Amino acid sequence: MSTRPPQAFAADPETLLARARTTFEIEAAAVLGLKSRIGPSFVEAVHKILAVRGRVVVMGMGKSGHVGRKIAATLASTGTPAMFVHPAEASHGDLGMIKAVDLVLAISNSGESDELAAILPVVKRQGVPLIAITGGAGSMLARHADLVLDSSVEKEACPLNLAPTASTTAQMAMGDALAVALLDARGFGAEDFARSHPGGALGRKLLTLVSDLMRADDQVPRIAPTAGFSELMREMSSKGLGAAAVVDADGRVQGIFTDGDLRRLIETGADLRSLSAADVMHRAPRTIRAEALGVEAAELMEQHRITSVLVVDAQNVLVGALSINDLMRAKVI
Repeated sequence: MSTRPPQAFAADPETLLARARTTFEIEAAAVLGLKSRIGPSFVEAVHKILAVRGRVVVMGMGKSGHVGRKIAATLASTGTPAMFVHPAEASHGDLGMIKAVDLVLAISNSGESDELAAILPVVKRQGVPLIAITGGAGSMLARHADLVLDSSVEKEACPLNLAPTASTTAQMAMGDALAVALLDARGFGAEDFARSHPGGALGRKLLTLVSDLMRADDQVPRIAPTAGFSELMREMSSKGLGAAAVVDADGRVQGIFTDGDLRRLIETGADLRSLSAADVMHRAPRTIRAEALGVEAAELMEQHRITSVLVVDAQNVLVGALSINDLMRAKVI
């Protein structure tokens, strides 16, 4: 076993920062270079993908494969059904995943990947459209492709000009450009995005309804207008909402009484024991419908500086209640 001491690495701060800045400059130039090279072939690629009845099958080896997985995920999350198929695995059975109704998006900087070369003739015999993202305009991949999107770069950010750096950044940017152009062409909106991301913050905001979050039935503090002040306090305390709805015999909302109202009432020095719910309630309270979005309830509370809102139906009958804490627990806000 070798007993040589560990190699000492040069780590001069200025040298490290200079290398990082050079990397940013080279990769930024690589991406900006794409801007002047896209044209009719890019437009035709978007049209071909829009016409696909199956999926966009993204393929690539090595670092291009990692980029391909991300591009497939971005396409799928923005309205274009897509999946990644590894070219080497495709040669051993996974080629069966690709159907005649699909389209292949193959990625390779050189365009000479042996694994892609082995399967592209089969793909072409199936009549599957092939779009290439490559830096090799005269490469094997470019010759097989129906359309070529030029992702060539002047040089890699790697000082040896070997490690895929600027080239993979250019590939990623080209894939993002395709995805964005496609989602725009499809009219893909925020609600569509939310349906693809139900676990994300946007999904919670755009998919969570008041009915999903509200307290209902016995959890909602409610009291008759004729109830005494002591009864009102017991109802508020037992339900822990910090407010109580005042409703008539048919359950229609007449008013609300909150912890804030209680503090303001005490400051007046009034004889609380002699008061009824109707005497102290705030009339015409802010309400919301159960089918409204949770984020709408949050906006209503913020606009009017309140911490709870009553939920009513079309006849103003109380069906639930929602507090700011309920919205926070659900991560709507």
